[in-house]
Amino acid sequence: MSEYLDECGAEGPIVITRNGKTAVVLVVPTDDDDLERILLGRFPRFRALLDRSRRSLEAGKGLSEADFWKTVRIRSRARKAAGQSQ
Repeated sequence: MSEYLDECGAEGPIVITRNGKTAVVLVVPTDDDDLERILLGRFPRFRALLDRSRRSLEAGKGLSEADFWKTVRIRSRARKAAGQSQ
């Protein structure tokens, strides 16, 4: 495995097949952000959320940046208030 990791780091992704079909791809992330993108890109619930968001934006249902941050502040205050009341 060490040899594969060394090769992957130097040469790029390595595709491992089983019966002629891709089974595993070894990828060396360049940093923590790259690792997060790789993992989230394969997470079905996250991909579904992105798909819903894209459809919503295409339908003209998106928020402006100002409205987005206003909503974030409101929800954050509501969570803090709920946490303090417990």
